[in-house]
Amino acid sequence: MKSAVEQLARYKSVHLNPNNIKTHFVGVPLIIWSLFVMLNLIPVHFIALPEQGISVNVADVFAVGVLIYYAMLHMRLALGMLLFIMPVLYTSNLVAQHQYGLWIAIVVFVVAWVIQLIGHQYEKAKPAFIDDLNQLLIGPFFLMAEVYFMLGFENDLNKQITPLAITKRRELEALRKVAG
Repeated sequence: MKSAVEQLARYKSVHLNPNNIKTHFVGVPLIIWSLFVMLNLIPVHFIALPEQGISVNVADVFAVGVLIYYAMLHMRLALGMLLFIMPVLYTSNLVAQHQYGLWIAIVVFVVAWVIQLIGHQYEKAKPAFIDDLNQLLIGPFFLMAEVYFMLGFENDLNKQITPLAITKRRELEALRKVAG
């Protein structure tokens, strides 16, 4: 498994433009939320104890799995992701119970991806997941890291990933020039 530094640097290499990052702060959370609405709509419950108000469904299991992955990468960022994912799980479950929950999720998902693609027009670089599907999981993790950096936390991590990201970006641009 690649380290948090490697994965964050790879992601940041195509997310250096501040306008692109701003669009991602809108688009990525909306994509995550809409995906969780859809996962909540899958009629599978691994544990269902309605009398106690306990139900563990596909969305819950997926969230736990992703949070474990994040914890393996970087525990402090994983704690931030836990704080983010808790209200996402709650609100997405509520919307999934709505008659038009699926349609709401689809519309939010499409709009969020349009926002993402607009961001990549600023960046003039293709999304990270095009070459590495794992980067779909790193996107939210990257945004949490950016929040930490803005708050003055994890400065050493930022000092590690930023130069690597710039180097990777230069390599990508050199390859693009050779291919073009």
